[in-house]
Amino acid sequence: MTATTTAVSDATGMESVDSFRLRAREWIPANLRRLADLPADEGAQRNVSSDESAWQRARALQRTLYEGGFAGICYPKEYGGLGLTSAHQRAFNEEVAGHEMPMRLNVPTFTICGPTILDMGSEEHKREHLAAAIRGDEVLVQFLSEPGSGSDLAGATTRAERDGDVFVLNGSKIWSSGAYAADYALCLARTDWDAPKHRGLTMFLMKVHQPGVHIERIKQVNGGDEFCQEFFDDVVVPASAVVGEVGGGWAVASRQLFHERNAVGGGSPYFSGARAEGRRGTETDALIDLVRRTGRADDPYARELIAEAHALGVIHGHLVDRVTAGMRTQKMPPTAGSLIRLFHGESATRQAEIALELAGPAAAMSAPDGPDTREVGVSFLFRQATQLGGGSTEMARNIISERILGMAREYAADRDVPFNQVRHGR
Repeated sequence: MTATTTAVSDATGMESVDSFRLRAREWIPANLRRLADLPADEGAQRNVSSDESAWQRARALQRTLYEGGFAGICYPKEYGGLGLTSAHQRAFNEEVAGHEMPMRLNVPTFTICGPTILDMGSEEHKREHLAAAIRGDEVLVQFLSEPGSGSDLAGATTRAERDGDVFVLNGSKIWSSGAYAADYALCLARTDWDAPKHRGLTMFLMKVHQPGVHIERIKQVNGGDEFCQEFFDDVVVPASAVVGEVGGGWAVASRQLFHERNAVGGGSPYFSGARAEGRRGTETDALIDLVRRTGRADDPYARELIAEAHALGVIHGHLVDRVTAGMRTQKMPPTAGSLIRLFHGESATRQAEIALELAGPAAAMSAPDGPDTREVGVSFLFRQATQLGGGSTEMARNIISERILGMAREYAADRDVPFNQVRHGR
């Protein structure tokens, strides 16, 4: 069902934000279910379920958004999007609060992989894969990290050897969220072992499910198994799958990491759904509900903790606004995204600690006649994920010190050394 409110354009010919908001306000309740009305066993909205049906539901929701004219809001029209601004996306996010959305498609499909293809991919890549993702036909994933290189992304040892019009890949990737449910992956592999590590890499946009690719899912501390490890055994990838240039994979990866830092920090203009804009108040609301359920609403110390959490949310919101505006106007460098990525990791960890302190023993075990707050304990166990996704907080500090503050760069023994001469850990 499409909205019946007529779109009103501004002086530039683009639909005004107010008009777009009104159309969204009419369309959303008629086409999307309210979260409060979802069956209790539908956990897709929490974005932790690894059930295949949750992914199929996300694809269906994305198709609904596309058919209603509210998908790919900030993506160009020629690639299947609406060609609108981040202000339009914010308006939609505000209106869709409290309704079911395909949240699991935001990261990495729309906020990381899609923008990277938009910036660095070929015209064919953009027209085929961006349009397919916006329709809900394709899910994208990242094949970046490797078991043997840790945070040293440029130390990738997955090998891609050219054989005529194709490349043959061998190696392994790990920590790929949702790889089992994805269709295509941005995969970083080494094509030149004689060049220094940053100059011998190539990025590929490869099919996930094809001969030679084996995927294993990794059980996490919270019980989920969304993380995957992939093994490549003579996987054939066409030369047309190269993103950017052969040997230029680090430039693509750097742009990809830029989008990842923005996505994790909450500053991506491509994030569609209430979580991006609602983070400023949802933590406080959840904590207030928690202390009411545990009978601590009148506890002065509990109120202090809630005030601290609220302050963190407000600061984060203002930081996102300032940094994203600074990067948009070029008053801040692109690496400024590490500021919001760092603050997000630190504040989200503290939020989990505050929730655990407020819940007390009920976070680990609930009495038969008491409130069930075990989700607080699970979130606490998983809190370190916010310090790792999008590059660790330690990496963010390095970027801030070296590339924003201009401090001396950290010493690297393998800089400008041919990669085949670099010692590798075993």
